[in-house]
Amino acid sequence: MTPMTIDIVQFRYAADNLGYLVYCDGSAMAVDGGAVDAMLDFIAGQDLQLKIVANTHDHPDHTPGNQALLRRTDAVHLTYRQLIRDKAVRLGGQEIGILETPGHTMDSLCFHAGKYLITGDTLFNGTVGNCFSGDTRAFYNSLKRLMALPADTIIYAGHDYVRESIAIARGIEPENPAFDSYLAAYDSSHVQSTLGEELAVNPYLRFNAEPMVRMLRHKGLRVDTEFERFSSTFGLG
Repeated sequence: MTPMTIDIVQFRYAADNLGYLVYCDGSAMAVDGGAVDAMLDFIAGQDLQLKIVANTHDHPDHTPGNQALLRRTDAVHLTYRQLIRDKAVRLGGQEIGILETPGHTMDSLCFHAGKYLITGDTLFNGTVGNCFSGDTRAFYNSLKRLMALPADTIIYAGHDYVRESIAIARGIEPENPAFDSYLAAYDSSHVQSTLGEELAVNPYLRFNAEPMVRMLRHKGLRVDTEFERFSSTFGLG
């Protein structure tokens, strides 16, 4: 029997938040499930059962739907500690990997489901999150971990900041030819990009790209080590 594949549907809520239902073989998991009614309507229409409620991190704009989803279904809430302990969750016979990605917050997680990566506020489409933890080294290590994934990995982030992010990226690297095609592919009703596309436009992942290194050196910023290049680039935003 051919194994069931994992699917993901994106939901927008509040001004620019993005939440997700991951589902496979009749079972679903809500990640940052702020769009409660829309998610439950989708679940009913697809004849799914919500099994798990989880979050990329505990900032209140990512958790407002938790209690309503738990109250209106038989789902269980998996906490940060449970997720990092188990390192994966099973859904409809498929495994979803849990990646610890501290930096934006120390409890930040990414969910790696097949070709999809739900990144919360660690990696956005076109930029990265603020380092509210204060641990720039941890953030660098987390982004390096994500950058090592296959280039065709689809990035599903926690917010839609695409237009603002690319405007900032143009200011940092005005000669980069990749911005136009990136923006042409942008769809506010389904916000996504591949990791390869991020490596072409996202300045905070491009700290090893020669045009970025030249620019940093021209500005008199430190470029001797990879972490210095990342820190110098991070400081430009």
